[in-house]
Amino acid sequence: MSAINGERRRRDVVTIGASAGGVEALRALIGALPADYPGVLAAVVHRSPYFESALAAVLSRRTPHVVIEPEDGDPLAMERIYLAPRDRHMVFEDGRLRLHRGPKQHHTRPAVDPLFRSAAEIHGARVVGVLLSGSGDDGVDGLIAIKRCGGISITQDPAEAQSPWMPRNALCYDNVDLVLTAREIARALTALANGESMERGEPAAARVAALERDC
Repeated sequence: MSAINGERRRRDVVTIGASAGGVEALRALIGALPADYPGVLAAVVHRSPYFESALAAVLSRRTPHVVIEPEDGDPLAMERIYLAPRDRHMVFEDGRLRLHRGPKQHHTRPAVDPLFRSAAEIHGARVVGVLLSGSGDDGVDGLIAIKRCGGISITQDPAEAQSPWMPRNALCYDNVDLVLTAREIARALTALANGESMERGEPAAARVAALERDC
């Protein structure tokens, strides 16, 4: 068995990326977080830039935590779930969340990679990157950046994901630490935010290895 967070560091800055099928996965994940979860979550979900949506309100129904679309420059607060607004990239910068209409990445804005990369640059080993259901490979480079800075990477189990390609691409191109269901991810995030060490375990290690061989 291999240990995850064997140094027992608090990993309390979580970045989440999702695309096709990812809303349901994100709802399941945040719905399984305990009310006293001690970290901050920032999420990018690929969505249309042209149509208003009530996604933050929809997500709020499943969690006791506050889900908000931040304004540019909002200070980062713990015990919050931040959702990137439509047609804006969301990034970390000096204790704040910044929004901008920079060029699309992976044909989309907001994109996952800018959020993941900025979190890794600012918060280093405190960061846990999570890729949920989606198509394409947005978020893969971001997960690599997170791992390079000492953070931890998690993907939703492709067998559970409605669209498995984002998790699968992460497994193909990054040394992913954990492959879990959405609800299992919530339990892992809670443990990591509290500075707990986790055993990957032989079944989990074998699952990751089998998925990587399929690449």
